[in-house]
Amino acid sequence: MHIVAFVPKSAVSTAPRVGALLPDRVHILDFASAIDLGGTQPPWFAWYDLDAEWLPKATKIVATIQARSPGMPSERPGSLVRLADVHLLAPVPRPGKIICIGLNYRDHAEESKMAVPESPITFSKYVTCVTHPSAPVYLPRTSEKVDYEAELAVVMGRRAKHVPRERAFEYVLGYTNFNDVSARDFQFADGQWQRGKSCDTFAPMGPAIVTTDEVPDPHRLRIELRLNGETMQSSTTGQLIFGIDRLIAFLSETVTLEPGDVIATGTQATGFSEAGRHHGGGGRGTGRAVESHSPGSRLSDRWRRSSASRASASASDRPSRSTA
Repeated sequence: MHIVAFVPKSAVSTAPRVGALLPDRVHILDFASAIDLGGTQPPWFAWYDLDAEWLPKATKIVATIQARSPGMPSERPGSLVRLADVHLLAPVPRPGKIICIGLNYRDHAEESKMAVPESPITFSKYVTCVTHPSAPVYLPRTSEKVDYEAELAVVMGRRAKHVPRERAFEYVLGYTNFNDVSARDFQFADGQWQRGKSCDTFAPMGPAIVTTDEVPDPHRLRIELRLNGETMQSSTTGQLIFGIDRLIAFLSETVTLEPGDVIATGTQATGFSEAGRHHGGGGRGTGRAVESHSPGSRLSDRWRRSSASRASASASDRPSRSTA
């Protein structure tokens, strides 16, 4: 199942909806419309909770629809919406936590001229980093060295505390694409990573959470990132230093992980030492299309230099869209 968050194009200011993108890639099952809620309104995180009442019900309805002809009406009117009629958001629009892992690929540690860590290096990104899968990434006016980092992200599906490694995958809802956008000049100048990693829009993710039943082994996925059609990163999750099971066991020793929490598992070599490689150079308004993909879905970003306000950007400042 591919879980998405969205708002109707006709009412973009409404609260996000959560649903499943059906295999025809034309329709979305709106979970809240498909289920008889009995007059209640589940909290948003209930749709990411494997132990709550609502997500298992939605999963059964998706399975029933998939067994019928694509696009066939469901048993509740209005529960199927057309993908063309909605704006997709990040699949978890406001995660409780975004936990990132640094230097978790050997080639990235090598290019950073840092030793392979003996235990996971963790940092966080603020929730205001999260942005839509095809929305612009706004480059800070005071940074000239902004980098991409294509990553596999884990979305938690159960409350997890002191989870043994051998049971870690029982707590995972699924996986999604994640771009850990990073202002290298902030990161290196500060001596720690928080500001350089946490600028607004620096966590594009999505477009969907691919549930674990469709990803038998998350350590055998290819991750690639292309910039204006040129492949800049290409590796597999088999190169992770600390696998997903180890990360969940390690993190849950001290942090309670909750449904909807996002763990970005680290990036491969980025080539950030190459001259002219950073997105921050080249002045205002130079558009760059970035595409990354891992578990069966793609993420497209556009990069835009920040101006005094987002609304003041002129038409000439608008970058081109990715064709992905």
